[in-house]
Amino acid sequence: MMMGRNNSLLSVAVIPLFLAGIVAGVGCSNSDDDSGSNGGGSNGSPVGLGAAAGYTVLAGQSVSNSGATMVNGNLGIWPGNTLTGAPTVTGTTHLGDTSSQAAQGALTVAYNDAAGRAAGSTIAGDLGGRTLAPGVYKSTSTLELTSGNVTLDGHGNSGSVFIFQIASSFTANVGRQVILANGAQASNVFWQVGSSATLNTNSAVAGDIIALTTITMGTGASLNGRALARNGSVTLLGNTLSP
Repeated sequence: MMMGRNNSLLSVAVIPLFLAGIVAGVGCSNSDDDSGSNGGGSNGSPVGLGAAAGYTVLAGQSVSNSGATMVNGNLGIWPGNTLTGAPTVTGTTHLGDTSSQAAQGALTVAYNDAAGRAAGSTIAGDLGGRTLAPGVYKSTSTLELTSGNVTLDGHGNSGSVFIFQIASSFTANVGRQVILANGAQASNVFWQVGSSATLNTNSAVAGDIIALTTITMGTGASLNGRALARNGSVTLLGNTLSP
């Protein structure tokens, strides 16, 4: 009888401890905290641009410019060949030639690569005021910089990669910025845009914009990266673009 009673007492003592362990285990599960070292579940490798890497501005239909725009690198259009206005191009301008054709072919491969990466986090709406770790971030609709700037935190790794998969449009509102911190590099940031990208007046974006249709830059907007439009046009208005 005493042994049975002791067993009963032991069970009563062990069961709460067992349940507490389960609760503690649940409480320690990983979260999707943006500021964590693996907030986006990065694949670790940048998007390969191939022949498109040689272009700072690349469009499918046309490029139009007004004002004192500086394009540091090459400018290309294919299959269209219409350049309106006279941006300053430090490299070579390729209008409907074999070089811009090869670049557009490589851009299609790069676009599909970026869109096909496995996402670690889902994001939506306004990125303003957020700090994001390296990773692949997926938006099933639009993405904006509205309420403030967004900071991309490389966590001390200059090779950290940020990929944004945007199903619809990407918009940077007036004066908003993409800020690089702790080793993050513009050359490892990619904005894959399912429709059009708009950088409004005096906004400053870091990274390569790979858009399916159009890219429009407002007065004084700057891009620390490339403006690469697959099927549509690129509109420039007194901008600076440097990859």
